[in-house]
Amino acid sequence: MKILIINSGSSSIKYQLIDMKKNEALASGLVERIGEKQSHISHKILIAEKSYQKMVYQEPIPDHYQGLRKIVALLMNPEKGVITNKAEISAVGHRVVHGGENFQSPVIITEQIKDAIKANIPLAPLHNPPNLIGIEVAQSIFPQAPQVAVFDTAFHQTIPKKAFLYALPYKLYKDERVRRYGFHGTSHAYVAEKAASCLGQSLKTLNLITIHLGNGASMAAIKNGQCIDTSMGMTPLEGLVMGTRSGDIDPAIPFYLADYLGMSLQDINTLLNKESGLKGICGINDMREVLKKYEKNDHLAKIAIEVYCYRIKKYIGAYWAALGHLDAIVFTAGIGENSHLIRGFCCEGLEELGIEIDKVKNQTAQKGICHINTSKSKVSILVIPTNEELRIARETLKVIQSGSFEEGVH
Repeated sequence: MKILIINSGSSSIKYQLIDMKKNEALASGLVERIGEKQSHISHKILIAEKSYQKMVYQEPIPDHYQGLRKIVALLMNPEKGVITNKAEISAVGHRVVHGGENFQSPVIITEQIKDAIKANIPLAPLHNPPNLIGIEVAQSIFPQAPQVAVFDTAFHQTIPKKAFLYALPYKLYKDERVRRYGFHGTSHAYVAEKAASCLGQSLKTLNLITIHLGNGASMAAIKNGQCIDTSMGMTPLEGLVMGTRSGDIDPAIPFYLADYLGMSLQDINTLLNKESGLKGICGINDMREVLKKYEKNDHLAKIAIEVYCYRIKKYIGAYWAALGHLDAIVFTAGIGENSHLIRGFCCEGLEELGIEIDKVKNQTAQKGICHINTSKSKVSILVIPTNEELRIARETLKVIQSGSFEEGVH
């Protein structure tokens, strides 16, 4: 069985075709700058075991419909295609950013489901509309294939009210749905399951802190297999310091910026989401570049990394307290998987909590799942590569095999 995974953005389509028997991607890619004069397509195909050939194309793609048609054409290319007919695609799984309180699990997409996704647009105005476009385009191109929505927020729907409520008038929660939702749910769920398998235990018996560190970053506290808290909030702005997002700040700062600097709401929104975080402190949002500057003793790069890691360390302490007992910490995503320096700083000085990182193992960690804790550490410290697309594909398969058309809707 082959499942196509689609992550549709406002001007992009990220995709992956996964062979579910082998649990591997036959092809993957990204269509960018849709609607511009010249669009960019990056496409990879599997040519041997874990070996991919990359192709790049530049051509006008006016809309998402043409973008997805181009993807299908690449997948079916007579010379370098991975399928011969689009009917080989058994299902299409869609990443949908915000499911609000409507969805606790993936669902087969019906008109009712699309209406519920539309109703959550106010909670994710930049993400849910293009997610819907991707769904509608895929339905027109693959009418024979069931379409499944997998929500970023679903994994966090087990968070108790004491953790998801803000100390605002309760009416704002009841009437306007103002609460913590959390994101990166598919990544946190994937690495949590991998951690349980790696430790040889049932996920239902484990307490974990999962740390997803990419340009966007979040953490989750997982107790007996269920998420009980997460760092992102009603939007992805709350929590950790990120590439361009501020993370936690004093809520009065926007009023100060408006009253004393004359900034508009839109200017403040742009500042907090696109001009803050690592970029705000040292002028660069790519952690790889920040680390290069750090190694050259750049003052602002040093401060940026100190702030970044200190925030993570504070959340580790808070989530350790919330869980009451901790079995493992998991680092994942681009920074979490590749930067031994960041991992080391995040775990530094936590020995009294039973968290002891092995400096040699940490520095020499290779691709794949790695244990980087000392033999004395009471808490396992793991590096686990995330695979959100594979998680979405597995959830899609589970839903279509169950035949559930409305599971997860309240």
